[in-house]
Amino acid sequence: MTVEVDTTARLLIACPDRPGIVAAVTRFLFDHGANITELDQHSTDPEGGRFFMRLEFQTPHLDVPRDVLPAAFDQTVAQGFGMNWHVSYAVERPRMAILVSRHDHALMELLWRWQRGELAVDIPLVISNHADLRDAVERFGVRFEHVPIDAATHADAEQRMLALLESSADFLVLARYMRILSPAFVERFPSRIINIHHSFLPAFAGADPYRQAYDRGVKLIGATAHYVTADLDQGPIIEQDTARVSHRREVPDLRELGRDLERQVLARAVRWHVEDRIIVNGNKTIVFT
Repeated sequence: MTVEVDTTARLLIACPDRPGIVAAVTRFLFDHGANITELDQHSTDPEGGRFFMRLEFQTPHLDVPRDVLPAAFDQTVAQGFGMNWHVSYAVERPRMAILVSRHDHALMELLWRWQRGELAVDIPLVISNHADLRDAVERFGVRFEHVPIDAATHADAEQRMLALLESSADFLVLARYMRILSPAFVERFPSRIINIHHSFLPAFAGADPYRQAYDRGVKLIGATAHYVTADLDQGPIIEQDTARVSHRREVPDLRELGRDLERQVLARAVRWHVEDRIIVNGNKTIVFT
């Protein structure tokens, strides 16, 4: 179904489940002239569970200004059901900053999709702890900032990155950024940092996981995209994918296949985040796709 981006709004809701939620929400939107074009819902349990819902609706015939609608919804519906909720408008493109090291495959996939109009974001800058990818990034017309970081300069480097990011980025993507962010840094962007890595963890942690996997003769490899938390690689998972491999695959084959999986998985996760299709529920996600 084709809808006009300029008139599309999205509503995400999480609350204790009880009868009447869908009726109250849809009635409110109807009463104010909105046309619902997409609705998904999920409850964790028929009795006493937690309820999640995502709606897309069209706004050209609203009977109140767009900036008035959220306050009216909060007072009329949300407070009575104890909702955590969020409304956004597709025309307001989020600002996505990218952090990367030397591996360029995930970064290039995002920049390519953005250039083609497949990712409805603005990209204010790319930050790297190496200067290798400057030319590749700047060919897309995107600002590139080199912020070296090591154990001795970690705190100062993060402060420099925060100074660049907090006024210019709504969320961050770690496109194979090979440095661990401090808990203090992560806290500045709760559920707004997306990371990609291979899916061997914890079996093949550390250096050269594809060599380790090859040595063990794995039959499946994969990639995982998740939100970053203070617990390393333990954040809520957004998307995963796998590919079957055989004894004929050598280490370079595994790396190539793994890079392709990482590109696709990260791109899907970022798109779902941008389209407000994800609700974080503890250490899990509800993903309406």
